[in-house]
Amino acid sequence: MNTENVWVGADICQATLDVYILPLGKLCQYANTAEGIEAFIKHLKTLSPKCVVFEATGGLERLLALSLQSHDIPMAQVNPRKIRAFATALGKAKTDTLDAQVIAEFARSIRPTPQKLPSQAARKIRDLVTRRRQLVTIKVAEQNRLSRSPESIKADIDEHIKQLEARIKKLSEQIQKLTTQQTDWQRKRKILLSVPGIGPVTCAVCLAELPELGLLTDKQIARLVGVAPINRDSGQYKGKRMIQGGRAQVRCGLYMAALVATQHNPVIKAFYQRLLERGKLPKVALTACIRKLVVILNAMVHHNQLWQMPISTEPQPS
Repeated sequence: MNTENVWVGADICQATLDVYILPLGKLCQYANTAEGIEAFIKHLKTLSPKCVVFEATGGLERLLALSLQSHDIPMAQVNPRKIRAFATALGKAKTDTLDAQVIAEFARSIRPTPQKLPSQAARKIRDLVTRRRQLVTIKVAEQNRLSRSPESIKADIDEHIKQLEARIKKLSEQIQKLTTQQTDWQRKRKILLSVPGIGPVTCAVCLAELPELGLLTDKQIARLVGVAPINRDSGQYKGKRMIQGGRAQVRCGLYMAALVATQHNPVIKAFYQRLLERGKLPKVALTACIRKLVVILNAMVHHNQLWQMPISTEPQPS
């Protein structure tokens, strides 16, 4: 058997890994533990697969991904939406018993490019940023609850808000400290922080989650973040353009940065006002501001240029 034709699909659950191997047509199951994954990798080494493909599962895939990378086995993590669309195109129902097979068929047909995991520091920053955002969400919910709660519990809610604020502040300090410790990020960090609206947390998100910044064209970086409008046209029908996909964590960070920039960044503020004057809805205008901000950051990093007025936003070479 030609090992270059071996494609592996892995469906990851809390307790198990369902694995389907093509062209063998073989279904295997392993425990989603260090021992189970070690047995899986031992089997993979006898096959030398072209790529092991699995879905993003909100963290369940982390142990597998780290193990595959440490053994130099090609892997690709795919958005579950793409797998569902592929299953629909094949006319197959995506069920637990068919998931691994569908993923393997997706791998063989689409041939996704093998990926490398971010560095350990980047992964740690991402985890800290995620946790910080979770606490901010809880804090906002408590603040909203405080205004309509009876006096008997307001003191308790207020105390909880203060605890959350302290923990958020501590996480912010950890994020900033870890970011400043990465010597290879310092120039890029200085560039990003020079932009009005970009704070330490958003800067850390861009450094950890968007290493392609400065290396892609404007359209490519916008699509990667998920702020490039997608046409929905067919014949004479002209559908409403929408954004979809992309890296949600980066987009969330840049959303808050763009919101601040509409008030304090002269370029983004003027752009936002022009869009509103043209009748754009605030949410649509803000999304356009996120895209413009991404393009500006991309150009600045590409040209190794700090923020200045006017800022160069020339399209990057393909």
